[in-house]
Amino acid sequence: MTYQQTLDYLFAKLPMYQRVGAAAYKADLSNTIKIVEVLGKPHQKIKCIHVAGTNGKGSCSHMIAAILQQAGYKTGLYTSPHLTDFRERIKVNGKMIPKNYIIDFVEKYKEPFEKIEPSFFEWTVGLAFDFFANQEVDVAVIEVGLGGRLDSTNIITPKVSLITNISYDHMNLLGDSLEKIGSEKAGIIKPRVPVVIGQYQSETAPLFMQIARENKSPIEFADKVYKVLSARSSGEFLSVTVLNRRDNSETTYDLDLTGFYQTKNLLGVLNTIEHVVKAGFMIEPEHIKIALQKVCSLTNLAGRWHKISEKPLIIADAGHNEDGIRQVVEHLKTLSFNKLHFVFGTVNDKEVSKILSLLPKEACYYFVKSSVPRALGEKELLEQALKFKLEGKSFASVKEGISAAKKAYKKNDLIFIGGSTFVVGDALAEKI
Repeated sequence: MTYQQTLDYLFAKLPMYQRVGAAAYKADLSNTIKIVEVLGKPHQKIKCIHVAGTNGKGSCSHMIAAILQQAGYKTGLYTSPHLTDFRERIKVNGKMIPKNYIIDFVEKYKEPFEKIEPSFFEWTVGLAFDFFANQEVDVAVIEVGLGGRLDSTNIITPKVSLITNISYDHMNLLGDSLEKIGSEKAGIIKPRVPVVIGQYQSETAPLFMQIARENKSPIEFADKVYKVLSARSSGEFLSVTVLNRRDNSETTYDLDLTGFYQTKNLLGVLNTIEHVVKAGFMIEPEHIKIALQKVCSLTNLAGRWHKISEKPLIIADAGHNEDGIRQVVEHLKTLSFNKLHFVFGTVNDKEVSKILSLLPKEACYYFVKSSVPRALGEKELLEQALKFKLEGKSFASVKEGISAAKKAYKKNDLIFIGGSTFVVGDALAEKI
């Protein structure tokens, strides 16, 4: 098969949660266990860091990978979903897995895997572990796909686990309370493996402490160890001054991930790296500072407060749930512009009304439908938005919405693209 035929096979034959939703979600690790048996248990041949959470796990995974790369380690990085290219999910030192590796892997394992009937995600996890083991990476940063306890990635025994924050998302699968969602995320806590919780939340902290205690796992809350003293945007960087409560030292980090919400992620990353060092990795403070200035170039991360163009000024961000959108809106309030043109789309299994209620009333909206089957129809989205006094028009594609926003754009305006990872993916695929 050609590379395109291989991808078509994976997309067509296998359920894919990101595209079709809950029907593709398998709350069971048995398929993944069978897959790695076929592959010779590659996950046991690599050292791993495991990252879960509702928001921020992608950014944290990329920051941790960048720091390890800067310190000289050959670093694997597994994340999901992808924005424009399937290969974004699996990288070594920022370089995507080669097309030929994917073709050969699918060809080689197609027959035994079809007997297992894996989901798209299960196939991809198997591919990632196989690739990392064959590349003999020094370490792999593994981001959870959905939840934690029953996620396909949860067959690893990492050196340290990080759980970023807990908020409402995928409630049809993970539960309708922060405690229930938290218990699913806490499923990545392994016996005697240190776990860092990015943010102390009263609803979930007792649960995390109890599960850590049962597993004899050292546990720390990053925002109890570190504190953000100040954060300011200097255009190119987000400069964040952090207090380390262990020794009362202050350090300023310049982040090329410039969304203000990254201040929360930074604390979890710093605390996690402490435990990575305790596990025997040689990482100097200077490695951390330099890496955080160039996360995007080291790891090829896109879609996080991503400036697509300067004239017109277009920014895209993949924040897509209630908490993620709230953080986006808070950041927009810190910017100065004449008019906000908001290209917005979402998927059909979110609590859309809660998200719409957070959006700024004074913006001009371009409601769009992304190119995945899960996308919420643009007309239905417009209908719901009108209930919240959000004014705008609907467009059948992201491309059409952006085109209309660019036509309406005037000097000192801002075009913002968001609401869904897939909306951002479609925008980046257009190479605006």
